[in-house]
Amino acid sequence: MSNDVTLPALGESVTEGTVTRWLKNIGDTVEVDEPLLEVSTDKVDTEIPSPVAGTLLEILVNEDEEAEVGAVLARIGEAGEAPSGGSAPAAESAPAEPTPAQAEPAATPAAEAAAPAQQEQAAPAEPSAPAASGGAGQDVVLPALGESVTEGTVTRWLKSVGEEVEVDEPLLEVSTDKVDTEIPSPFAGTLTEILVNEDEEAEVGAVLARIGEAGAAPAAQSAPAEQSAPATPSAPAQESAPAQASAPASAPAAASAPAIQPASVASAPAVASAPAPTPAPAAPPAPQPQTEAPAASQGEGSGYVTPIVRKLAKERGVDLASVTGTGVGGRIRKEDVLAAAEKAPAAPAAAPAAASAPAPKASANEVEVSELRGQTVKMTRIRKITADKMMESLHGMAQLTSVVEVDCTKIWALRAKNKAAFSEKHGVNLTFLPFFTRAVAIALQEHAFLNASVDGDSIVYHPSVNLSLAVDTEKGLMLPTLRDADSKTIVEHAQGIVDLAGKARSGGLKSDEISGGTFSVTNTGSGGTLFDTPIVPSPQVGILATCAIVKKPVVVKGPDGEDVISVRPMCYLPLSYDHRIVDGADAARFLQTVKRIIEAGEFESELGL
Repeated sequence: MSNDVTLPALGESVTEGTVTRWLKNIGDTVEVDEPLLEVSTDKVDTEIPSPVAGTLLEILVNEDEEAEVGAVLARIGEAGEAPSGGSAPAAESAPAEPTPAQAEPAATPAAEAAAPAQQEQAAPAEPSAPAASGGAGQDVVLPALGESVTEGTVTRWLKSVGEEVEVDEPLLEVSTDKVDTEIPSPFAGTLTEILVNEDEEAEVGAVLARIGEAGAAPAAQSAPAEQSAPATPSAPAQESAPAQASAPASAPAAASAPAIQPASVASAPAVASAPAPTPAPAAPPAPQPQTEAPAASQGEGSGYVTPIVRKLAKERGVDLASVTGTGVGGRIRKEDVLAAAEKAPAAPAAAPAAASAPAPKASANEVEVSELRGQTVKMTRIRKITADKMMESLHGMAQLTSVVEVDCTKIWALRAKNKAAFSEKHGVNLTFLPFFTRAVAIALQEHAFLNASVDGDSIVYHPSVNLSLAVDTEKGLMLPTLRDADSKTIVEHAQGIVDLAGKARSGGLKSDEISGGTFSVTNTGSGGTLFDTPIVPSPQVGILATCAIVKKPVVVKGPDGEDVISVRPMCYLPLSYDHRIVDGADAARFLQTVKRIIEAGEFESELGL
């Protein structure tokens, strides 16, 4: 009797998910809680474990297809029970057909010359038995690399066709709008086929390559007709020639270069990504100097620098030739560029002396012209998501903004007095933002109507305060979550803000660090903004902006109760809220509570000094 595997609930308000990858094939035996498939939703990317032990009999939702929560994804029967069929087993049974053909050419190699019509099947099979199946081993697919990531660009293959790979050994590098990472091999064996070349895009779940059994020969990829001619053990060396017919004189040397050091040929991606090159044992000594030369001239460690790292180096003014990579094979990572940028001011002090001279003469009207002028570019994934969410939120609720002005004299003095000791003891700078987030978290305990969300005709009042903090990144706006902010001190707020902002900018946020927010805070004042009307991110019902703190003359009470003019650090706090469940009076009371806490400035006991 079979058991249904259904899509479980994967988070608040999640109603559906997309199957990104099946980890088991039909006919495979699975254990209880063994990972069965991967699912991506708009909030989380996760593995679904098998609820029962047995044999995977049927897959009902294929990769890249959507399913609602509770939908049946697959069926599992008793161990040993024959599979009920599906699309996967057909491909798995394919290797059985060429078996006689594989044995025949091996036994009668002379027959190949007399039967050219059969060479297309016989020639690939000669080096190894699995070759006749076209390297139809196991598929390597592009895994889910983060919330809302649907595609990625292959920036570099770390293995060539014909090379042996181990489980979890780095196989290729992929760049997305959120992460720049290595993809490990899910299987051990021989890389028989590369389906997505370098600098090409692929969707999550797409097949990137195929890995066959150890010793399997490469599969015919781009020119099977040309590969059918070789029928001798020297076939791999001859196969590389047709692929580079445009330069026959240099083809042998160029073709063998990727087979030796594909990672270092940054200047010739077309050659490095060609499927034809297979390991040629006799070739390694000759091409070594050729492949090392480009890497040495570029000074980029492993020879390939991903677009994200190259762009970051350009923005930070870092010369990649002077950076030593700490990644696999000496590859330069973002962390290496950032570290070099921090050291840069001291090192080039003498060099830019001449260049720094004209700086004082620069006019205030002189600006750096953007490289985007006159261009039409595609939205990044994060920008598209932000656009859709903002429009959905703006048109899905009745939004209103109320504002108060706060005297920051107390927290200004407290910060000035303790910031050096705070930084030395806790390892982070004491900015003004933790004071505001702490005050908001305290106030939300009293004003629960703003720490809520709308669910149909009901209002959900959340049991804890999870603050979504707006972070400006190179890829766009992100909202990581400071969880249980109401139970954290100023120190924990400061450390949490720095940690989450760093992860957001480096692409290191986990799914639970970017979901579950109950109220938002955006620090627009960090850019000098005096006033703001932020949009509430659905399904939350409130967002507070902390605007710039500016010293200005205000009327205050003197020692005898008289009105006097005093220069004070003042700040506007605009609160946008969902008027469907939050009234103006409610918003005003919340803002007055935050104002009272900030102006009292009673945070010294939480500084841990």
